[in-house]
Amino acid sequence: MGSIGSAVGSGVAGAGRPVRGIALDIGSSRTRAWAPGAGVFADVPSGPVRRGRVTDSASQLRLLRRLTASAPGDGTHDTVVMLTHPVLAAPEEREAARRMMDGLGPVRVIAVDSARAAAAYAAPPGGGPLLVVDLGAQLTEVTLVVDGLVEDARLAEVGVDDVPESGRVPDAIAGTAADMVSDLWRHDRTGAVRGALRRGVLVTGGGALRLDVTGRLAHLLRARLRLANDPATSVVRGAGLMLTSVLRHPAGPLTRG
Repeated sequence: MGSIGSAVGSGVAGAGRPVRGIALDIGSSRTRAWAPGAGVFADVPSGPVRRGRVTDSASQLRLLRRLTASAPGDGTHDTVVMLTHPVLAAPEEREAARRMMDGLGPVRVIAVDSARAAAAYAAPPGGGPLLVVDLGAQLTEVTLVVDGLVEDARLAEVGVDDVPESGRVPDAIAGTAADMVSDLWRHDRTGAVRGALRRGVLVTGGGALRLDVTGRLAHLLRARLRLANDPATSVVRGAGLMLTSVLRHPAGPLTRG
């Protein structure tokens, strides 16, 4: 899924109408939805999604319509969707996401990358630079987050679904992630990567549940890993926290962005 920008959608919200919020994380394997007061209310197989890209927008849109219809609230509520996407995305992916989300009707959509969402949910206290390693089904992402912003990122189109349960999966996935961390270090001129490694690496995604992968990654990085609580849903939970802040402090009427 690509970045959609700060806000897109169609329609104009009615003045004074109640607003409901939904956070959505469309992964290559699973689509997860979160709502205030309900938490993660859906964790279902994604429609046709390949390497983070929706390959059948009509099918995925039908799924999103079902999820938004089942969220708390009803048709009398205006809807704000916090939609996550991979950190690195091509312009055509962003445009495809925009067209698909337009199909949800009068909905305001706010895009946030998965690394910042995960950091919002599971970053250690105290601030400072943070390395986020997302071990997904078909993607592996490494992101350097500084002061809440993405400073640099790397993405590899390989995930835990690409390798068998046994065999060389630790080397295939952990080695890829470690190589991307090394590349970030080589291009870092501020010392942020070194500081993030000392602080501990935040690991999210379903692959974080593979102890053989995380054990190998910790060995390669020679760093402490911080596994998010329920790492498979940490991105959508973090998006939900960011959404809650938006709902508490709305910027204005929910109009097309």
